[in-house]
Amino acid sequence: MATYVVLGNFTDQGIRNVKDSPKRAEAFKEMAKTFGVTVKEIVWTQGRYDVVTVLEAPDEAAAMSLSLSLSALGNVRTETLRAFSAADMTKIVGKML
Repeated sequence: MATYVVLGNFTDQGIRNVKDSPKRAEAFKEMAKTFGVTVKEIVWTQGRYDVVTVLEAPDEAAAMSLSLSLSALGNVRTETLRAFSAADMTKIVGKML
């Protein structure tokens, strides 16, 4: 499974209903399961992003489908980053010329 970091910002709708954010996070975890995605961590942050999520997905299509489904609810806008562990990077740099 591939690891992804999802950076999220509340929309106007999302911030108006920010008190529901923890409940929405739990619903997101359940939604993720329908795509074969495992949510490893959700944290709320100060600064440029409001929420940071770490998840594992079987492929890019599953991660993208989940991201679009979440965004369609209208509470957050997201940016998804493919993440690599130290073990992954060791393999990657091992293939360099």
